[in-house]
Amino acid sequence: MNDQHPRRHEHHGHEAGHEPAHDARTPAAALRHRLAHLLTPHSHDSAYKLDPAMESSARGMRALWVSLGVLGGTSLAQAAVVAVSGSVALLGDTVHNAADALTAVPLGIAFVLGRRAATRRFTYGYGRAEDLAGLVIVLTIAASAAFAAWAAMGRLLDPRPVTHLPAVAVAALVGFAGNEWVARYRIRVGREIGSAALVADGLHARTDGLTSLAVLAGAGGSALGWRPADPVVGLAITVAILLVLRDAAREVFRRMLDAVDPALVDRAERTVRAVPGVREVGELRLRWIGHRLRAELAVVVDGEATLRQAHAVAVEAEHALLHAVPGLTAALVHADPAPVPGERDPHLALAHHLTA
Repeated sequence: MNDQHPRRHEHHGHEAGHEPAHDARTPAAALRHRLAHLLTPHSHDSAYKLDPAMESSARGMRALWVSLGVLGGTSLAQAAVVAVSGSVALLGDTVHNAADALTAVPLGIAFVLGRRAATRRFTYGYGRAEDLAGLVIVLTIAASAAFAAWAAMGRLLDPRPVTHLPAVAVAALVGFAGNEWVARYRIRVGREIGSAALVADGLHARTDGLTSLAVLAGAGGSALGWRPADPVVGLAITVAILLVLRDAAREVFRRMLDAVDPALVDRAERTVRAVPGVREVGELRLRWIGHRLRAELAVVVDGEATLRQAHAVAVEAEHALLHAVPGLTAALVHADPAPVPGERDPHLALAHHLTA
């Protein structure tokens, strides 16, 4: 297999070594595999892996710039109406929309950093910058909630009439349409490329759209003569922002704590167990680095297998994982020999480190 796809196997544990692997399958199985590669050419070398990463970052950047343009235009239109109407509810919505548009800046920086190659200091690359960007987004949502609450409370204590109500209603509808479109776009792209920060930003935009509808309700209340309608809606907007803050914070903090969907772990285990030569799957770990996944796992192989055969099994396990787990770009596979009755545990020398 590996003579067709030369690559550096720095990641297959002690049994894997650095020697070229020989295919441990039967000649017929090996021939079928070679024909499949000829019919569906692909590669898993480092250059190939970088292309999807670059493509996903480019898609993320495109989503950010499109969102920035749409929300920026929406915010400017709403700001003009705020200036003439004095609506504190629309002010809160406008500030929230502007803050949502500006979150494109930290996310854009994170995507650019994520494209940089790993270094001797940052050996896993810079993908974790997305987690920091997600944290900035959470803080931005919190700040917009505080500002909306402050503005609404100030207007409740110092009531003022709202003018140009038809313009306020139109601005609210414009805000809803712009935010809902951006929310769908960000969430879809974020899930497709595996970016928790972009998904959180999409949820943020969706709540902005709902708060725009609340502004519309406030304008209706003011038109009916209920003066507190505008600041009350402003407070309702604050509550809505706090709800999206909870969801976004949970998504981002889970990612920062290396949480993954348990279904991905189950899929990875099933995939590796089906690999010829794998007797059992030991410890398996998945973690996100930006919007890309890495895996670390141990597999149990025949204790009488040669180094080359064990290495071939490890390579095939990684190969299967790369095809089966979405977003996975690398797997560290460690091959352990199957235990023999009466044999000393080969990991015994590490026991005191594991319990420390």
